[in-house]
Amino acid sequence: MKRFRTEFYLLLLTAGALLVHGYHPYAEDAEIYLPGVEKILNPNLFPVLREFFASHASLTLFPNLIAFSIRVTHLPFETGLFLWHVASIFLLLLACWELGGLCFASAEARWGGVCLVAALLTIPVAGTALYIMDQYLNPRNLAAFAAIFAVTRTLESKYARALPWLVFAACVHPLMAAFAFSFCFLLVFMKYAEGRRADAGAGIKIASAPASALGCLLFPFGIFLDPPSSPAYHEAALRHGFHYIQRWHWYEQFGILAPVPLFWWFGRMARARGSRSLDLLCRAFIIYDLIYFVMALGLDLPARFESLARLQPLRSLHLLYMAMFVVMGGFIAEYVLQNRLGRWLALFVPLSAGMFAAQLALFPASAHVEWPGVTPRNQWAQAFLWIRENTPVDAVFALNPEYMHIPGEDEIGFRCLAQRSRLADANKDNGVVSMFPPLAEKWLEQVKAQTPWKNLSSVDFARLKQKYSVDWVVVEQPGVAGLDCAYQNAAVQVCRVP
Repeated sequence: MKRFRTEFYLLLLTAGALLVHGYHPYAEDAEIYLPGVEKILNPNLFPVLREFFASHASLTLFPNLIAFSIRVTHLPFETGLFLWHVASIFLLLLACWELGGLCFASAEARWGGVCLVAALLTIPVAGTALYIMDQYLNPRNLAAFAAIFAVTRTLESKYARALPWLVFAACVHPLMAAFAFSFCFLLVFMKYAEGRRADAGAGIKIASAPASALGCLLFPFGIFLDPPSSPAYHEAALRHGFHYIQRWHWYEQFGILAPVPLFWWFGRMARARGSRSLDLLCRAFIIYDLIYFVMALGLDLPARFESLARLQPLRSLHLLYMAMFVVMGGFIAEYVLQNRLGRWLALFVPLSAGMFAAQLALFPASAHVEWPGVTPRNQWAQAFLWIRENTPVDAVFALNPEYMHIPGEDEIGFRCLAQRSRLADANKDNGVVSMFPPLAEKWLEQVKAQTPWKNLSSVDFARLKQKYSVDWVVVEQPGVAGLDCAYQNAAVQVCRVP
């Protein structure tokens, strides 16, 4: 009964987190990950120009998993995505609840950690361009809860139960799984070093653990150590400033090392309370943070290693921040909130309101929660939906390569919502190029062919048709003379290429 009550409360917290942070199934990186799912469900989609999402899909079982679940359940596509997203939030909160149980004895502290994570799901993780959890389904969301479960089982020394979570994370997101694996290895090594401390002295723990852990942390990235070099790749990489520490804002750089004194402080309090698991967790995250920081400097600052910055070692902060909020929320609940309802409301109501307002500002032209089956409010999304329902499956589109950054577009992906092929864009496809350099030349050629978009005429669109078989274009209002437009609204027109 107690377990059922806990899960019921976690479900309520999941619903609250959804309402606070919103849901936008086709936004941002969904443009990279969802077309792989759609292609499996309907092989006729994307007969051409699919390399910009197929590269990611080839390295993960995420599209196969989501497509399989939708086929088995016979759910509508959007309903399936929504349920997976809700399940991801629930499982992350459940994982944080279990991690909190190893760190704190009181239920108030465990709920404090879980509530803080739920309230901060969409807080940026330093300058990594990551949230704790995105507002849409993607492999990182699945890898997030798997990583916390793996860390929890490793702290419990239940390694056989930690391994399946690491394998699952690796299947859906190999890069994020590498960080979870490296941290779990570090925990195991530190436990082993502590077991030998009585015989070998404390110096082993201090001097040997970082060196040995460094070798393990580097291991998952060995396959990437062949740096690319081309002007096209360089241009794509520069559009991803978050790959390079020196291009982060000062407050983002502060977010790299600020957790170190926090975990040191948490560790002191843990030792005073006799909490060995929490003490070990804090010390391990200090080493983990410092090692990846040094690694990021080594890959980022020397110019000859510029291309290796795509390994993004500071994405390691994603796991660190999740655990940090669990521990921080636990201490706040124990020492400040306690069992006073007014104090809990005084903290979490303004915090949730602030996160809610931030999400409204981030997607101002869209519904805050885009429920499955409901017609989108965003006019770009309405046009993309018309395209999906009224144009041939093999149609090829061109649109402003910067379309996702146009005010009112709200970073909605064309490819994943319209389910049609398009020429490369400058926003999401260059992110694919930064990870898969062989696509750089093709990407740059297609982007330049569409630039400057606002100066293109019907003659230029005819050139795109001759070279890339472009049948249709999406142009902003007031449109382009000489085009036959089958659909239009206040934002865009959808036109055939003459």
